[in-house]
Amino acid sequence: MSEELLFERKDGVGYVTFNRPEARNALTFAMYERLVEIVAEAETTPEIRALVLTGAGEKAFAAGTDISQFRSFHTAEDALSYEARIDGVLGALERCPVPTIAAIGGACTGGGAGIAAACDIRIGAANARFGFPIARTLGNCLSMANYARLSGLIGAARTKEIIFTSRLVEAEEARSIGLMSEILPDRDALLARATELAQLVASQAPLTLRATKEALRRLRDQQLQGMDKDLILMCYLSEDFREGMDAFLSKRKPVWKGK
Repeated sequence: MSEELLFERKDGVGYVTFNRPEARNALTFAMYERLVEIVAEAETTPEIRALVLTGAGEKAFAAGTDISQFRSFHTAEDALSYEARIDGVLGALERCPVPTIAAIGGACTGGGAGIAAACDIRIGAANARFGFPIARTLGNCLSMANYARLSGLIGAARTKEIIFTSRLVEAEEARSIGLMSEILPDRDALLARATELAQLVASQAPLTLRATKEALRRLRDQQLQGMDKDLILMCYLSEDFREGMDAFLSKRKPVWKGK
């Protein structure tokens, strides 16, 4: 697993690379757990003043959770534990006291889009594409925290539109709606700008940045606790979810029944 998620430190910046380019950097549970470990290391290592997250290769930042991880899902506890697990990962990333920058090239979807949304700053290459195409693929849903992050970035109307249509937001549109702050021409320029930006924010007053991050997180999280259990179970325990998973792995179009 260590080769699937790389971490290195240089000049006060920690670099996280999702390293499964053959699978569009799809995330395994072990990769999620390693990300939490890295965040914990950043919290306790004064020399780390910023984190940059990116994906290996040209095709993807991260294309969500590896679908094979869902094969064993059968019970309510499986569904609730999965969403709680992902919320724990994204919550840890969001609470990280140092600034986090997502450098997005290629597809940034599902769990990968969730990670990017939990970062403080998102910049992209010209080929970046962002979205949650779950209504086309698995027929599952997001947690309340993920819906809140996304709607906080682009508003409720755009959140519904991109999930209802399963479309991916292209780079320039992402910049225009505030989903990404900058678009660079290619991967090399993206990584260079991510380093430059990380070094800039690392030079700022760390307590000011920490207080700003935490205050905004608290404002958003006031009303979210425990509100999504029924929605998660409705989707993950449905016939449609099993159909979506089988169709995805069989490379065919799913037949939805709404039950």
